[in-house]
Amino acid sequence: MGLYERLAKARAGTDAPVLPATEEAEDLQTADPLAPLKRRIHQALLQALGPKLYDINLSAEQLEFRVREKLSEVLAGDSTPLSAADRQRLVAETIDDILGYGPLEPFLKDSTVTEVMVNGPSIVHIEREGKIYRTTARFLDDGHLRRTIDKIVGQVGRRIDEGQPYVDARLPDGSRVNAIIPPVAIDYPVLTVRKFARDPYQAEDLISFGTMSSKVARFLDMCVRGRINILVSGGTGAGKTTTLNVLSSSIPPDERIVTIEDAAELKLHQPHVVRLEYRPPNIEGRGEVTVRDLVRNSLRMRPDRIVVGEVRGGEALDMLQAMNTGHDGSICTIHANSPRDVLSRLETMVLMAGIDLPIRAIREQVASAVHLIVHQARLKDGTRRFTQVTEIVGMEGDIITMQDLFLFDFGMGVDETGHFRGHIKPLGIRPKFSEKLEDVGLKLDPEIFEPEAFARNGRR
Repeated sequence: MGLYERLAKARAGTDAPVLPATEEAEDLQTADPLAPLKRRIHQALLQALGPKLYDINLSAEQLEFRVREKLSEVLAGDSTPLSAADRQRLVAETIDDILGYGPLEPFLKDSTVTEVMVNGPSIVHIEREGKIYRTTARFLDDGHLRRTIDKIVGQVGRRIDEGQPYVDARLPDGSRVNAIIPPVAIDYPVLTVRKFARDPYQAEDLISFGTMSSKVARFLDMCVRGRINILVSGGTGAGKTTTLNVLSSSIPPDERIVTIEDAAELKLHQPHVVRLEYRPPNIEGRGEVTVRDLVRNSLRMRPDRIVVGEVRGGEALDMLQAMNTGHDGSICTIHANSPRDVLSRLETMVLMAGIDLPIRAIREQVASAVHLIVHQARLKDGTRRFTQVTEIVGMEGDIITMQDLFLFDFGMGVDETGHFRGHIKPLGIRPKFSEKLEDVGLKLDPEIFEPEAFARNGRR
């Protein structure tokens, strides 16, 4: 049995091969006898095709035909013995390398893979269903990985070198990419790709995943339509951007929406959407357009809604002022460990704007601007869940007061597979802004807030 036949057997059942826990798989991971042939083929194709690989007048089908044609010629002139399976696999991987992203291509095509993590040329991990797995994929060497990184960042007009050793970029399908190379990455170039569903998730999908309940979905839909200002909080990888996209889909189609993002990820289907994206400085260190610049500019664009992909700096002050001056219904995400932490982070970010404001003045801005915080987390079982839906009530002295409307019941424990049995439950409290919703013709169904019993030791 040929090497690639054994690899194919190890990969059976999925387009994104996961490394089996066997010594043979480890041997396959560390030794590839066809690596010299791959290098020769790759160099020969680059020399033979050259600029044609970047000819915008050639369609994808025409370019693939030329690559396959030249590949057949190169293989015919090489004396390395190959089985039929080895040859077929070699052709497929070479096509992926020349026209796509090499060893990463199967993972980028696999809809079940949500993250790809490359820790050097021979170590590739993926995330599937919230769990991380090591795969059998590998690059030929550091140079092969660097060429793939250069191809990704070059497509979006970015650069990565010793003068700029890290970069954030995105693939044409919207997947977010972070690359960092030596000397900052000590051992090898490191590449991380966060994928997003080609078809954006809807509220029904999050309900079926257990991320939120149908009651929470109905409640949040009315909040968005009723122009309630919402912050989506959580840690890295908790699913904030997905939730932001779902919430934004509830914005009525007759409203003008301005989205502002560090890297464009949102996919809204309303007819009147203006998309703005952060621009990094050029090679001379000039020309940067910050998220704060975009937020301030958006106020002059007659927006009905402002949607910010992530608030992380001085733009927090501009967003609070916008929310307080007629731009109700704005939605943002923010990194935080709990709704209470959201408030302290907002205070810190407002101070980053460089304006010396008293803490009480900042808290008054926050209390009047933000109505609702939706907090979510990635739990130990790999699932992403809403854990708290919290209302900002107002001020008592110098303290912002809050109340939980929905809370995840951790007290229900885990099942035999390690998955949490709990779900997010209403606490029987109606929000203070119910009257505001009723003023615009949206009456909250009392059934949404009917309290459910919490298991013992459940967090309240």
